[in-house]
Amino acid sequence: MKIKNGYILREVAGEAVVVPSGEVSLNFQGIISLNETGALLWKQLEQGCEQKDLVQALLEEYEVDAETAEKDVEEFLKLAGDAGLIDG
Repeated sequence: MKIKNGYILREVAGEAVVVPSGEVSLNFQGIISLNETGALLWKQLEQGCEQKDLVQALLEEYEVDAETAEKDVEEFLKLAGDAGLIDG
C-alpha cells in the first residue's frame, strides 16, 4: 500500500494536515486533519508498506496492545481508502 501521488503531509500551526497538490487539487478541494497516530501511519504509507508494518509501527511507538493497534490501522485504512488516498 502507498499514498497516491498528489497528496502531501504538512504541519500547519502544530497540526498535521494532508493537502492536495497538482492536478489532484482540481478534484479534491480541502484539507484532511490527522492526529498524531494518523500522521505516523501516513508517513509509513508514503514509503509503501503492508498493513502488518503499520500495526508494528504503532506497537513500537505507543503503549498499545496488538488488538488495539490492528483496529486503529484498519479504521485508518478504511477512511483513507474511502477518501481515495491510497493505492493497493
